[in-house]
Amino acid sequence: MRNGLAKSFDATSPTPRTIGCRGRAWRRGAAVAEFAVVAPVFFMMIIGFIEFGRALMVQQVLVNASRVGAREAIIEDATTSTVTGTVQDYAEGVSVSGVSVTVTPDPATADTSDFITVTVSIGFDDVSWMPTPWFMGGKSLSASSTMRKEGFY
Repeated sequence: MRNGLAKSFDATSPTPRTIGCRGRAWRRGAAVAEFAVVAPVFFMMIIGFIEFGRALMVQQVLVNASRVGAREAIIEDATTSTVTGTVQDYAEGVSVSGVSVTVTPDPATADTSDFITVTVSIGFDDVSWMPTPWFMGGKSLSASSTMRKEGFY
């Protein structure tokens, strides 16, 4: 007896303890169902963020590699093979291997003050961390830099 009031429960009436248990068990089932609906969308978003971040990182590597190649191409004794080697060494140094390099015109035959363009490209399928990239599969990433050939005027 509490505060002068007596409470009596018979065997068939629900107690506050059993009502709470039934409600929690029902909510637990709802949480599992909600997770089953939300989890695939959530994990696909996370994978998409990772793949997009990788694409941005590789694009920045290509920009820097093309700039390094252009700086190599404008010096006086540069050749296409030295520029290509420099670009590939830079890209492999940051774990992006297999880039293709195009140098126009040939630095060995370019005149002083000619513009030399170095273009670096790679397919995203070659650098993706996913076995089958679905976000940017089949796309190509590329960057180019143009500088003026050095020499005596």
